[in-house]
Amino acid sequence: MEKNKPKLLLHICCAGCGVYVGRELAKDWRLDWYFYNPSIYPLSEYRIREQEVTQLADEYKIRLLVGEYDHKIWLNRIKGHEQDPERGGRCVICCKDRLEKTARKAKRDNYDYFTTTLTVSPHKDAAAISRLGNELARQYGVKFLDRDFKKKDGFKKSCVLSKELGLYRQNYCGCEFSR
Repeated sequence: MEKNKPKLLLHICCAGCGVYVGRELAKDWRLDWYFYNPSIYPLSEYRIREQEVTQLADEYKIRLLVGEYDHKIWLNRIKGHEQDPERGGRCVICCKDRLEKTARKAKRDNYDYFTTTLTVSPHKDAAAISRLGNELARQYGVKFLDRDFKKKDGFKKSCVLSKELGLYRQNYCGCEFSR
């Protein structure tokens, strides 16, 4: 039965967002998580989030892949956009970077689809993420699961599940400019 499900690579930004989205997607997909988040600062914050995601993946019995963390390269990518507001140009560059790495990995490792937990946050521009995901799907030849996970109370459900499981919930997206 499991082999009949399509393979999906889910970019996961943190356990708080992944707890609901990951549980829901696992019902219909052969799911792996991809933790790639070079924007997270400081390194201690990155380590907390990586540890939480690792524990949650173990609990859910989901394979976790961890991408390279290179904050200096990320800072070069967003250079000139440090003062942009949340959901502005810096966020678009950041989301594109994470989605593109996920799309490349999905293509290279023969996934049927890729997607991201980023749309569960009310602080992220789901329309921009949708546009980027669909552009990258065309570019890399792997389908993008285009879902706004905050719909149907997705964000609220992720908060409730996080609280029930005692998960760490940060109060900023991760980059030093959103603190």
